[in-house]
Amino acid sequence: MPPKFKRHLNDDEVTGSVKSERRNLLEEDSDEEEDFFLRGPSGPRFGPRNDKIRHVQNQVDEVIDVMQENITKVIERGERLDDLQDKSESLSDNATAFSNRAKQLRRQMWWRGCKMKAIIALVVVILLLMIIVPIVLKYHT
Repeated sequence: MPPKFKRHLNDDEVTGSVKSERRNLLEEDSDEEEDFFLRGPSGPRFGPRNDKIRHVQNQVDEVIDVMQENITKVIERGERLDDLQDKSESLSDNATAFSNRAKQLRRQMWWRGCKMKAIIALVVVILLLMIIVPIVLKYHT
């Protein structure tokens, strides 16, 4: 190094510089966060710093309460969805059973209708035979 920049420091200047730098940092207007890191967690038990901690803790507690309510609502929603799924499966089963029963009943009614038509046709044929046969026999003889 050139001689004009060369400086020899003694031990008092080195150890004093750390202390003086710390003192300067503490004396200057600095954030409370910096003070916390420089001084440590010691300090007054009650005061603005503790009020901020209490305020933040209250906010954290509120967030925890909201999240617990949300979790409870999600669990209840899941239970309701399970109930709804069970009901929809039951409704689907009932609809299938109803459809099958309706088809069976429709076939029964169709056969019943066919039987009634066959009986009516048979009665008409018998009546016609009862009317036509005597007339034919009367004119035939």
